Amino acid sequence: MKIQIPKCTLGFGILDVDFFWDSEFLIWNLFFWNLEFVFPTLVLLIIYLMSFKGKTVFITGASRGIGEAIALRLAKDGANIVVVAKSVKEDPRLGGTIYATVEKVNAAGGKGVAVQCDIRDEDQVIAAVQQAVTVFGGIDILINNASAITLSNTEETEMKRFDLIHDINVRGTYVVTKHCVPFLKKGNNPHILTLSPPIDLNPQWMEPYVAYTISKYNMSMMTLGWSLEFKKYGIAANSLWPVTTIATAAVKNLLGGDWLMNRSRTPEILSDCAALILAQSSKECTGHLFLDEDVLKTAGITDLDHYAVKPGETLQKDLYVS
Repeated sequence: MKIQIPKCTLGFGILDVDFFWDSEFLIWNLFFWNLEFVFPTLVLLIIYLMSFKGKTVFITGASRGIGEAIALRLAKDGANIVVVAKSVKEDPRLGGTIYATVEKVNAAGGKGVAVQCDIRDEDQVIAAVQQAVTVFGGIDILINNASAITLSNTEETEMKRFDLIHDINVRGTYVVTKHCVPFLKKGNNPHILTLSPPIDLNPQWMEPYVAYTISKYNMSMMTLGWSLEFKKYGIAANSLWPVTTIATAAVKNLLGGDWLMNRSRTPEILSDCAALILAQSSKECTGHLFLDEDVLKTAGITDLDHYAVKPGETLQKDLYVS
């Protein structure tokens, strides 16, 4: 008996049946004869499915935080990582540079190239994409991670700050995607993954931070649009968002200091989720605004304690999560 994994299912728990995986890059048939062989078989299967060896991943905002964590997670499986960000000199408050991330990528088992780029500048984006293609021969995965944040109400939000978050979050995401798509069309199981939230139109999310909220919802709306626009090319478009706050420099310096950091999870929860999503068939798994806990739960991972910065502390829910 053959069981086809349902569309966009991230779990792998099948017992006493012939397990069938069919995608552009994989056809496996495994017999699970009895319980003692199931767990190691599943582990091997997951490791294989999540192998990104030789694939080229273009990641914006990859000099630190979530972008860096995703870069290192995929590098462990042998991916080529294009580290795209502005930081070439380390800021003590933020940490990280594109060169430091590349060193870590290479040490983790991947191949990295550092590309200084301000995604607000279309010419710089075009040059960054061309450099990626010149070095690695193409682009298979795009991670739209770069983002700016300002948590202020309408009267307190300066227009230059409003323009900044929209130039980066909305225009920058759009420009990078626009110029990566011609190469994603030729990619191997091509995916676009954007760090943006589910769209909840409850006014409670609009009221305190109108400027920031509409910029992030714009990113999610682009995901939904691209999932249909690029479906005919076999390019997946999905978004990913954390249920809790994530321990990044932005959380520490702009939001809540050490108090909030200790009530957050590490960026690795998102990098593990990204790997699970990107391992899915791009022709089947598209048009979703994922929450990290849901991704892991569907994959059968329910113990998330090891992701906590300080295990045992009450975790702080992130914005846009009820």
